[in-house]
Amino acid sequence: MSEGRQLLPPMAALNSFVAAARHGSFSSAGAQVGLTQSAVSRQIAILEEWLQTPLFDRKGRRVTLNAAGQAYADQVRPALDRIRAATGQLLHQKGSHELTVATLPSFGMRWLAPRLPDLTARHPEMTVNFAARAFPFDLRDEGFDAAIHFGKPDWPDASHLFLFREQAVLVGAPTWLRDSNIREPRDLIGKPLLFQSSRPNAWNRWFADCGIADLPPLKGATFEHFLMLAQAAAAGAGVALIPRFLIDPELESGALAMPFSQSLSSEEAYYLVRRQGWENHPALVDFGNWIAMRASELDGDAMARSVTPVELLLR
Repeated sequence: MSEGRQLLPPMAALNSFVAAARHGSFSSAGAQVGLTQSAVSRQIAILEEWLQTPLFDRKGRRVTLNAAGQAYADQVRPALDRIRAATGQLLHQKGSHELTVATLPSFGMRWLAPRLPDLTARHPEMTVNFAARAFPFDLRDEGFDAAIHFGKPDWPDASHLFLFREQAVLVGAPTWLRDSNIREPRDLIGKPLLFQSSRPNAWNRWFADCGIADLPPLKGATFEHFLMLAQAAAAGAGVALIPRFLIDPELESGALAMPFSQSLSSEEAYYLVRRQGWENHPALVDFGNWIAMRASELDGDAMARSVTPVELLLR
């Protein structure tokens, strides 16, 4: 290496390398840093080329740190952690009333956004910056104060504040339901079923809750976001299982209808996931108190809403 060459590798490559070293997986590292597995692999190849030495042993799709990689990770990881800590302290000093929160896209659009005027009214000094994220990641590494998470309280190195469980209901376009002669759950067998990618077993569980076990293999179009799923169902592409709180506008307008009252519940739930040390961030404490208060109102809201009776739907 020439004297004039700087001894600081590309930061994106270092970040990908440390994530891969921590998880022992390029795909898990990609989920943490917001890149695809192949993009992480390219970043690490750039770093290895820059250092002129391999850092991982590759056997098929499996990768493991070699001795040089382990030694390098042991030195680089604490340095990056110190950079993140110093950056976090500076940002905290510059904006003690400012937060950066990641939210699930459909949750953010349909539940969170309509309630933000209330947050502003209660905390006019607070500024919250939102970004859409669909999968778990490292809050510290990504520079977020908190995130909305659906699942189990298993996000590493974070505090979980329970918000609520979801109740998924079966919905379809009223004309589709009428023309398809859907009068009981068994009538849906063989009809187009729409799936949400993070709930692949939802239909099997719903049919089981209805007492129907002798099912053929269930398959259909799959959508990543619930609002895409709702639009497809409203257009007559089939029926879908969607959390009730996400589709109130479609139900109220008549774009979607619920032919059955049978809902699908889960042990998984929505959580506000907060970074370590959240207790020392007044804005994060206030935001947590506010969102927990608004989440507690959800059951009461659901009780007040009406369900379209199947008899009226099928006239």
